[in-house]
Amino acid sequence: MDLALLPPRTLHTARLQLRQWRAQDLPAFAALNADPEVMRHFPAVLSRAESDAIALRCQALIAERGWGGFWAVEERRSGAFVGMIGLHAPAHLPFSPCVEVGWRLARAHWGKGYATEGAAAALRFAFEVLGLEEVVSFTSVHNTRSEAVMQRLGMRRDATTFLHPALPAGHRLAEHCLYRIQAPAVA
Repeated sequence: MDLALLPPRTLHTARLQLRQWRAQDLPAFAALNADPEVMRHFPAVLSRAESDAIALRCQALIAERGWGGFWAVEERRSGAFVGMIGLHAPAHLPFSPCVEVGWRLARAHWGKGYATEGAAAALRFAFEVLGLEEVVSFTSVHNTRSEAVMQRLGMRRDATTFLHPALPAGHRLAEHCLYRIQAPAVA
């Protein structure tokens, strides 16, 4: 999969800005990653160092590719940090190479449609700017909230599930579902 290298991009929606990470995002991101409810469908909550490492990795990917990590997300009106949404090219998955769309939001911002709104902007970018033919998303089979977002985005679930290779086969979160969406047909 040949992925485009572009200058760093910022995406705007009616209510959100998906942008490069800033140092001041790190405390709010660490709080989000330390929240057991936010991290319910991940193996564990994260320490401050683990959280910072994710943000810095996303920041580096965006600087390198212009898009290749999850963007930091803020409300346009208030400037409040919401979480992260974006595109990533994960390796070592049964369906790699691929580009995934994903999100992780602070609990205070759940139920507002932000995950769907931001992920839709990321999908437009994937299809219109990167020229991708397909984008995937995946989650634990227990994560019905994320599955609902995938469905609202028009993604379709594969008939079979897969075991996430980063988790032991017997782990409660090992079984994952995979959703896909194809680029819109050009008229």
